[in-house]
Amino acid sequence: MDLGESRDHDTSTELLEKLTVCDWTRLAPLPPAIGNRGTKDRRRALLLLAVWPLLVLNARAEPAATPHAYHVDAAHGDDRHDGLRPDSAWRTLERVNRAEVLPGDRVLFCRGETWRGQLVPHSGRLGAPVVYGAYGEGFKPRFLGSVARNRPEDWLETAPGVWATAPIHFEPIAVQAELGDRHIWLHHEAKADCSLRREPGSPVLRVECRQPGTEVHHIQLSFSGLTVQEGQDYVATFRARCSRPFIPAQAVIMKETSPWTSYAGAGAALSLIGENWADHAIPFHATSTARDARLTFFLGGVLPAGATLLIEPKTLATARSNQSMPLSVDVGNLIFEEGRAIGVKRWSETKLRYPGDFLYDARTWQVKLRMEANPATRYRGVELALKRHVIDQSGRSDVTYESLDLRYGAAHGIGGSGVQRITVRDCDISYIGGGHQMTDPAGHPVRYGNGIEFWSDARDCLVEGCRLWEIYDAALTNQGDGTNVQENIIYRRNQVWNCEYSFEFWNRGPKSRTRHIHFEHNTCVNAGYGWGHTQRPDPNGRHLMFFDNSSATEDVVIRSNVFSKAADSLMRLHGRDWTASLTMDFNVWNQPEGPLLLWGDQSVSGEHFDRFLHPRGLDRHSVVADPQFLNTAHQNFRLAPRSPARSVAGDGLPPGALP
Repeated sequence: MDLGESRDHDTSTELLEKLTVCDWTRLAPLPPAIGNRGTKDRRRALLLLAVWPLLVLNARAEPAATPHAYHVDAAHGDDRHDGLRPDSAWRTLERVNRAEVLPGDRVLFCRGETWRGQLVPHSGRLGAPVVYGAYGEGFKPRFLGSVARNRPEDWLETAPGVWATAPIHFEPIAVQAELGDRHIWLHHEAKADCSLRREPGSPVLRVECRQPGTEVHHIQLSFSGLTVQEGQDYVATFRARCSRPFIPAQAVIMKETSPWTSYAGAGAALSLIGENWADHAIPFHATSTARDARLTFFLGGVLPAGATLLIEPKTLATARSNQSMPLSVDVGNLIFEEGRAIGVKRWSETKLRYPGDFLYDARTWQVKLRMEANPATRYRGVELALKRHVIDQSGRSDVTYESLDLRYGAAHGIGGSGVQRITVRDCDISYIGGGHQMTDPAGHPVRYGNGIEFWSDARDCLVEGCRLWEIYDAALTNQGDGTNVQENIIYRRNQVWNCEYSFEFWNRGPKSRTRHIHFEHNTCVNAGYGWGHTQRPDPNGRHLMFFDNSSATEDVVIRSNVFSKAADSLMRLHGRDWTASLTMDFNVWNQPEGPLLLWGDQSVSGEHFDRFLHPRGLDRHSVVADPQFLNTAHQNFRLAPRSPARSVAGDGLPPGALP
């Protein structure tokens, strides 16, 4: 067992492996001046010079493979097929996620059909993206990040007027790994301070905590070198005791390295580790297949300062459960009959007072719901939105999504960090968010969920022609923390309605950089009128939500949009004023009641709009007026023939997505 932290060694073998996966047809001639380099760079350059002829010959000798179009049919497909034709289509998302999809390939889903689960895309390369799109006739392919509980037998009345989803049971099958034989390491960051060692002559690990930090990730105890299979259940077992009792924040089976993708949900909430030895078992449901997994216990902020934790790792075993789609992660929302009614999330059983109030019990993987009758007889459809992205694109590049319909996820519709050259076109995204993100130091739970989020280190991305509605947080956003870069991100010709925010932007860390963010020709209606507004501890309905931004910022453009009605204000600038880097013009602003802008501590009405913004060089050609949509009640946001928006044309076109 290795108790040390892993380190990357830049060996010549690893460098050669990195070189051979490059796209050599795009490389310029070998640069000169090898002798002017430093010793390490000179060794690299000499190695490159040695292998260059072989690489060039190989690139010339092997023509690029012909791109394939793979078909996926949820009703008639078969994962044993090759997927190359509609009549030999695959069936499941699991098959798509594990397929060997190459740059330039297309993965096409049959219109009129529905898939549940999570899509994990494959990367393409510059000029040859992987495209996830549609074929056939009917409505757009639907991807649901939810579990259905539509049968009366799915619910049990546990108290008068309180219904719970059926309990889950696990039966161990076989030991997958002895955790004590894995690479074990303890990570701490920020101001957390702790140490790890093995008790002499014993399998017991001793963790001494001097300072726990403030966030759950500040202390992590990990067991690496694990493998997991998508759809498989697992149970991790261990014995433990602690000199100061506490409850670990969570346990996750996740990717060993960045971008730290979750492979097995969040696991269950853990039980108290007390002063006496006790056995513990944690169930997991794998959502991915991976050979680079680790089991991580998050201890930051909860392991008491001065505590000594003793833990004896046992096994990770495969298991069989009585449910094909267990509620292994937080349920952030309940959607009845495609939005006819929405659940109201609570945090204790004593708060289940009114019909629709529900909570998620992480210890038993159950939902408990207040309702006068069995939910499955009261409503034709009951969807339980799970806290995971419907599409998780972390670390991906050169991917295009076209004509897809994403619904009912309690995290993000499309989310992930470290992405490049992502295009989202003609997609529908709705009823997203509400999952439990964290509990703040004061003990208040925080929920989250955006339609499309580009998080930390996002470059060269485009979102166009999409429709987004009923999002808990922001329909569209790029945001980040720590040192990162966000650049060349364009949002254009999208329709957004009934979301808490239409567009949210911020990036933190003075060493971070933000540039070339354009939000143009979008139609944004009724911010803060969605399902989540009244459930939020911080109702904050705005079309433009600019939270505190400390990054080096340039060229943020808000141009030729329609912003109509918001529960609080059309725009809010919160925190420091970075708007010297903001271009804002040719917009239509409509706020029948309440402030139009909230600029720091200043509230700006439509009457004072011009005199406030024009001296700042903003919105000199914009108007404050009703845009006069053809039929707002039926989401027809085309402009009426005599709309005042038609007199505003910064680029020859009136504002909004639909002239």
